[in-house]
Amino acid sequence: MNPTETDELTAFVKEIKEKFNLSIFMIEHHMNMVMTLSDRIQVFEYGITIAKGTPSEIQNDKKVIEAYLGVSDDD
Repeated sequence: MNPTETDELTAFVKEIKEKFNLSIFMIEHHMNMVMTLSDRIQVFEYGITIAKGTPSEIQNDKKVIEAYLGVSDDD
């Protein structure tokens, strides 16, 4: 998706979530979308759960950072 489509989809999902008081289950790799829409996040790496939590907790989780950004040579 291009940035405009991503923004439109995010707004649509947010609208229906709030309007109908829905729980939404999504599998998504656009992190801005995930962080904007989610109350709780579960992160998988190769089918194994490596973290669960709020967007803030996930952004600061060492396992998530290593999985998405890799491990530096300093570690």
